[in-house]
Amino acid sequence: MTTLSEQIRPAVPQPAQVTTLLVEIPPGGRGLPPHRHSGPVFGYMLEGEMKFELEGEPERIIRAGEAFWEPGGDLIHYQDANNLEDATSRFVVVMWGVPGAPMVTFVDADELERRRDRRAPRPA
Repeated sequence: MTTLSEQIRPAVPQPAQVTTLLVEIPPGGRGLPPHRHSGPVFGYMLEGEMKFELEGEPERIIRAGEAFWEPGGDLIHYQDANNLEDATSRFVVVMWGVPGAPMVTFVDADELERRRDRRAPRPA
């Protein structure tokens, strides 16, 4: 066995709905616009590379074979774009959410502006 990710138990909605998705982002694809999840999200990169950015953290690249997670809740997920221009990126995510609530809620421009001080500095 190989440990891919280990987290202290995040806040999980009670009761919780668990959804597992295979996500494929085409070459150069931008992924979802800024959004949030009602509960934690755990993922594993199968192929390619993803630009990954959560509120308060710098943008980073997640590569095939790496795990990632986000706590969900009020935190904004800014990026999940394909970092490659010549290959599809694929990953699996397991999302824990509030039953009956959307697993993904998009953030509008007004909220992004109000919270811009919470975003880490962007690469030049």
